[in-house]
Formats: sequence, structure tokens, C-alpha cells
Amino acid sequence: MYVGRDLMALTMVPKSEWTVDELAHFNHCFQQITPYLNSQGVSLRNEIVEEIESRDDFRHRDEADWQNGTQVNFD
Repeated sequence: MYVGRDLMALTMVPKSEWTVDELAHFNHCFQQITPYLNSQGVSLRNEIVEEIESRDDFRHRDEADWQNGTQVNFD
């Protein structure tokens, strides 16, 4: 379960200051409701995806190591 800032609070914060957990959680949420998003929602989701792609924290997730598996798990 996600415990953190809600989307209303995060809209005032640049995406570069969002935590990895916040990006992953809201990306997952937007994936679930993609067919119902208006243009603002689609724009916000694209910004989140661009920020995820620019971060090193999400790279090489297809490689398992002693600390991480091959899948991102959301609590």
C-alpha cells in the first residue's frame, strides 16, 4: 500500500523532486485508468513516464541482483 503525498500535493512539485515510490505508484494508477483519462490526465501520465525513463533508479530492472528481483513490487 502506498503511503505518501497525494496527487493534489504533488501537482505543485516538479516531477524531478518526486520520489521513486511516488512515480511508480502514480504511474501504476494512471495505467489502470488510461482509457478514461482526459487530455490533462494523458499529459500528466506522459510527464511521469518521461521522468521515470530519465531516472537511473528504474534502469536495468530486467536484471536481478542480490537486492532486487526482476519485477517492481508495489505494496
